[in-house]
Amino acid sequence: MTEQPQVRDPQAPKGRPTPKRSEAEALRRAVVKPAMSRKEASRRAKEARRAALAKQREALLSGDERHLPARDRGPVRRFTRDFVDAKWHVAEFFLPMAVVILILSMMPSIQLRNIALLMWLAVILMIVFDSLLLSRRLKKQLRTRFPDESLRGASAYALMRSMQMRRMRLPKPQIKRGEAPR
Repeated sequence: MTEQPQVRDPQAPKGRPTPKRSEAEALRRAVVKPAMSRKEASRRAKEARRAALAKQREALLSGDERHLPARDRGPVRRFTRDFVDAKWHVAEFFLPMAVVILILSMMPSIQLRNIALLMWLAVILMIVFDSLLLSRRLKKQLRTRFPDESLRGASAYALMRSMQMRRMRLPKPQIKRGEAPR
């Protein structure tokens, strides 16, 4: 059996407002008019790419789901971002701690160099421990909240986000520390 396409009743409303004439003409001109030359086609493609990247950059700053890059899109990734942003993590302070340790390791005193070496060890162990805890807690939460969704890559995404300083994270954090993830 072949299904016949459903025909819309001519008297039924179409479900959207009629566009203004100027808007319809502008859309028709932009879509229908083919590129005259290879150079013109390349220029149009470059402009379209630039506009898409600008939308994407704006979405990264505002958190608009529609224009986010594919790696940041979806409810699982949003929950993962909020889960990471809701708490303090040792890894986000790695750069400032590394600067302090580096300065201590350049001091002429042997004792300060030894302290710097022990601090390196302590920082690395704390980051590993915190990352393991974060990963386990996140997986548990994701399994309960999204039982049918694919959770592939969510832990790595969370770990990479936790290693960035909060103000440098993109997409920008949408919740404050201590709030429950959405």
